[in-house]
Amino acid sequence: MSMTDPIADMLTRIRNAVRAGHEKVDIPASKLKVNIANLLKEEGFISSYRVIKDGKQGIIRVTLRYHKGVPMLHNLQRISKPGRRIYADKDGLPVIRGGLGMAIISTSKGVMTDVAARQHGVGGEVVCAVW
Repeated sequence: MSMTDPIADMLTRIRNAVRAGHEKVDIPASKLKVNIANLLKEEGFISSYRVIKDGKQGIIRVTLRYHKGVPMLHNLQRISKPGRRIYADKDGLPVIRGGLGMAIISTSKGVMTDVAARQHGVGGEVVCAVW
């Protein structure tokens, strides 16, 4: 069975692992997923990630971050979907939770947060929101 939305699958795996209190979660790898994991690490939502080569597409092992038993990652929401893509120009980029969260934007200059996209003056596809 083919997967129609691998990014939504990644977000769901992370969301389910956080709710279950797991320390780590494994996700099938792709370049976009590695970029998303990198942004989550840079912004402090996860502890770390690493790409494990398995001779196929690879696996991303994400180590979740908790502070005194409370997860740093409260929710992930897919915004742009395969059936309905959502794009925003540089002036229309979303602000998530009054700036406490972040939107991940796929731009012509790479995958970046909404804050970085505003600084670079670019818009793009709004992939997901994290808070």
